[in-house]
Amino acid sequence: MLTDRQLFILQAIIDNYIQSAEPIGSRSISKSEGISYSPATIRNEMADLEELGYLEKPHSSSGRIPSEKGYRHYVDHMLLPHRLSEKEIKNVKSLFAEKVMETEEVVKQSATILSSLTSYASIVLGPEIFESKLKQIQIIPLNMRAAVAILVTDTGHVENHTVTLPESLDGSDLEKITNILNDRLEGVPLYKLQEEIYKEVAGLLKRHVSSFHDALRFTLDTLQKSKHEKVFYGGKTNLLSQPEFKDIDKVKSIFELLEQDDTVHDLLKPDQDGLVIKIGQENDYEAFEDCSIISAAYTFDGKPVGTVGIVGPTRMEYPRVIGLIQLLSDGLSDTLTNLYNNGK
Repeated sequence: MLTDRQLFILQAIIDNYIQSAEPIGSRSISKSEGISYSPATIRNEMADLEELGYLEKPHSSSGRIPSEKGYRHYVDHMLLPHRLSEKEIKNVKSLFAEKVMETEEVVKQSATILSSLTSYASIVLGPEIFESKLKQIQIIPLNMRAAVAILVTDTGHVENHTVTLPESLDGSDLEKITNILNDRLEGVPLYKLQEEIYKEVAGLLKRHVSSFHDALRFTLDTLQKSKHEKVFYGGKTNLLSQPEFKDIDKVKSIFELLEQDDTVHDLLKPDQDGLVIKIGQENDYEAFEDCSIISAAYTFDGKPVGTVGIVGPTRMEYPRVIGLIQLLSDGLSDTLTNLYNNGK
């Protein structure tokens, strides 16, 4: 358990290091506003904080820098709410003031605004599900208990998945279900498929398929589509201006990983509400060991559908970045709801 003095000194070191990117010495801390401790006292506390793992001492330097443990304690216990400037709030809200805009354009501009306001690299996962419409569906029996459903969208995306085949449905029933779905759901946005089943399909299934309840449940399972996100970036080259990333090989490794959609999705997958902060090795990729990634999911109908994220050095302006990400994720959630509930 850290003492109040240790907490005070740790926060002063982190705040100073975030601004200067230079190891912090006891003398510079003693001159900070609100610090009344002597350099000797601060030096002793810094040594204790280093021994406890909250600070590190770079080679050939008398100063200290925060460790991952120090940043984690700072983020979890010491952050104070950050008040964004009126200009920052205005810049973000101007994005959502446009009355006519495609979802993709809103998401793309979100990445641009976020990177320009933070000077870090931004990543926004945009829900492709909103832009895609069903073109065709095929249901092919594999055996007596399973079938494969193949969904083709108007964007050319093809997805297939296996669904359990109820014993009460035979080949003739599958053909009827397939015909009904293609007749009634062609051109329907993917996010509306489940809703349209009850509006357009259920009545036909009841009239033409004897095992109605099994047929309806099978149809819902068939159209249970996983989400696919487009990835939008802003300011990747901003990383080059950060002192931590002067090593070209290090930056190259980061850029290579950011080009891999599976990796980006793994880093930022929108499977939970709220803010997620991963520091250094918490990101599970060696290339990101000197990075922090802050992200927040945005929602549609209360469910996470995409993510707003920032990649920057562990020496990040956490309070300000958190405020901007929360403002953007809330804005995207409200905009998606307004666009699609009003028929776009």
